Amino acid sequence: MVRTSSEINNVVGYEPFFYPLDAILNWNRGYGKKGFIQYQFVLPMEAKAGLVEIIRRLSDKGIGSFLAVLKVFGQQESLISFPKEGYTLALDIPVRPGLFEFLDELDKIVLQYGGRLYMSKDARMKPEVLKAGYPRLEEFNSIVRKFNPDGKIKSHQSDRLLLTTP
Repeated sequence: MVRTSSEINNVVGYEPFFYPLDAILNWNRGYGKKGFIQYQFVLPMEAKAGLVEIIRRLSDKGIGSFLAVLKVFGQQESLISFPKEGYTLALDIPVRPGLFEFLDELDKIVLQYGGRLYMSKDARMKPEVLKAGYPRLEEFNSIVRKFNPDGKIKSHQSDRLLLTTP
């Protein structure tokens, strides 16, 4: 198939590009009254077996996602940024009884394979999972303590993940 120049140079506005679901009226109702959790993790390139194991566990549990995004990240170097070289999978999972406990099991698999969860999309991660997945977390915490010594700047998430302890 040969593409024309108009197909190659198609410009799309930022709203439909970044928010494609907004084109579907009440898209969020597809998840039910309890809503959904977005679960995203990254595993190193050599941990493809971990990705397969997690997908198999989701399938065995009968958990599906209306939206799933699989990407490959290149090499990264940062203090506490989520990306690291490897596979990342983001899933929108409808909330149902037992989901958080099941995600705790998936967290263990992510850590077992040297991965981490995406803190910015987190709604239920435990502090020990954060600590295990982010090796430079204590360095980050020392910077926070320097500039926020009394712990006045905080959030529910930082309290839950023990990030504001002076």
